[in-house]
Amino acid sequence: MHMFASRIGLSLLSLTLASSAIAATTVTGQITSSLTLISSCQVNGAGGTTGLNFGALDFGVANSLFTEADAQVLGGGGGLSILCSSGTIPAVKVRAGSHDGQSPGGTRALADGGGNFVPYDLYTDAGHSQILAIDGVINLAASTGVAQTVNIYGKAVGKAGLPAGTYTDTVAVELTF
Repeated sequence: MHMFASRIGLSLLSLTLASSAIAATTVTGQITSSLTLISSCQVNGAGGTTGLNFGALDFGVANSLFTEADAQVLGGGGGLSILCSSGTIPAVKVRAGSHDGQSPGGTRALADGGGNFVPYDLYTDAGHSQILAIDGVINLAASTGVAQTVNIYGKAVGKAGLPAGTYTDTVAVELTF
């Protein structure tokens, strides 16, 4: 009887192992992954499509009898900084200002809100020999993924009869890439 019980036990063990082998089937496949990158740029470290800060042109403080004031567009701790996707060719277009043509002596003008204007111009060089006209374009080198500095300079010209006050202008800028 003991032999009979051992054979039954061995048979049950064989059936259990056989059914376990059948239940352990393996199926293979794959996971498909993807990522689509689009070209993009950052201006002075910030990204976006509208309302970006391209910097500030601050002529400082001068007396109302000044003859000339110089400044540079600064943004992000230095000149205007443009960082674009590698392989893109960025271009900066400096559009119209709020008071263009309002005062002889410059193509642009700073206004005090009371009908007084200080003429000024923008330049691509510190010596003020390369004027940046309204809708002027600054073409940059093909991007390698490293930020490029764009230098824009301004020169305001004083004129007789200017009252003391704060004079401002807002110039539109476009970046294409």
